[in-house]
Amino acid sequence: MTSRSRAGSVRPGPSSGPSGPPGPDGLAAIELSPAQARRIALAAQGFGSRRESAGPVRAAHLRAVADRLGIVQIDSVNVVARSHYLPFYARLGPYDPTLLDGLRDGPRDGPRDGPRDGPAAGGGRVWRHLVEYWAHEASLIPLESWPLFGFRMRRAHEDSWGWMQKIAAERPGLVDSVYAEIAARGPMTSRECEAALAHDEPARAKEWGWNWSLVKAALEHLFWGGRLSSAGRTAQFERRYAVPAAVLPAEVVDSGPLGSAPMSDDDALAALVELGARAHGVGSERCLRDYARLSVTQARPAIARLVAEGVLLPARVSGWRAPAYLHRDARIPTRAPRARALLSPFDSLVWQRERTAALFGFDYRLEFYTPAAKRVYGYYVMPFLLGDRLVGRVDVKADRAAGVLRAGPAHWEGGALRRRPDAPAELAAELALLATFLRLDGVVGA
Repeated sequence: MTSRSRAGSVRPGPSSGPSGPPGPDGLAAIELSPAQARRIALAAQGFGSRRESAGPVRAAHLRAVADRLGIVQIDSVNVVARSHYLPFYARLGPYDPTLLDGLRDGPRDGPRDGPRDGPAAGGGRVWRHLVEYWAHEASLIPLESWPLFGFRMRRAHEDSWGWMQKIAAERPGLVDSVYAEIAARGPMTSRECEAALAHDEPARAKEWGWNWSLVKAALEHLFWGGRLSSAGRTAQFERRYAVPAAVLPAEVVDSGPLGSAPMSDDDALAALVELGARAHGVGSERCLRDYARLSVTQARPAIARLVAEGVLLPARVSGWRAPAYLHRDARIPTRAPRARALLSPFDSLVWQRERTAALFGFDYRLEFYTPAAKRVYGYYVMPFLLGDRLVGRVDVKADRAAGVLRAGPAHWEGGALRRRPDAPAELAAELALLATFLRLDGVVGA
């Protein structure tokens, strides 16, 4: 049985009978309706709590979203904007993107608590709060989360992409020289590293026969393995590689895979499963392990541990085939949020397609790599969230040369316009707001 606080979070309470049939671990399962599951998920993801009417967005608001989500995916597709900017916009409304850049690129040794807002928000410097790693995919994560991926870093020779493993196996001398160059010179892009190597070791460069792709592969192997980290990105979106000590606080480096007190795999996996559970609110085993791309063998013991510790509560969601788990601090709002957002295809709310279908009855697939003639909805299709439902989708493109946001025809979900006859007007307002955020002059049909 459970008791609910006034804030709506679920906590273990005195047993006066089961709240449902036994859950996946033999405990009484909390019964949830589809509407409750949707609202739990949206609250956990930070929707509906703040939008453009609440005043200027400051770096502190961006930090709060980053900490709530835990992982923000990076992708090179720039049809609307770089993908990592859009989840913050969807939850906060328009903001100054340089504030987010500052959280990724800023100085390392700023205060970990208290005001850290940048000049655009009326404060001082924006201190680094985020760093890159292969979390879900290429992702931004809070600095403190970097050691959680030590289990992945230690297996760089077995679990990384094949071309990274190949360079490490076939060109270990090149890998060592690339690392030494970064350690000696400080943060560099792959192109800068290649040029530096050509200057410092011209004879060996000729012997290796290396080119940009080989240096890049070596850098990525070192990055995957935790020997290098990221000091941010250039204006051309090139990663700047650096040794961890130049980027991360000393205590974070110490608990990393090469530090003096590395975190155990069991503790790290439990922390990552909880991170996914907290960001989802409620989810199946697959939901929880997909958040940080964990395998079944990695996630299942961590889930069992968190259930035994009372962090995860077994749950059943009506209509879901798989058992579910509710984070003990998850809020169960009694009403749909006042949410309105166009979502990036890489937003964590819609990462896991089966989850999106189960929560929202919304079948969503990326069509980037589908031939144009075979696309159903378009190239860069953004789901439209209104209230607690995904009511439709629209193909969107930022035409920077013309200074406009181009939007294709909206495709509405069945029954959406009956439930929300204001949906077309709300979509028009959201497209206009997105154009403002992108500093475009307006919206036109595609």
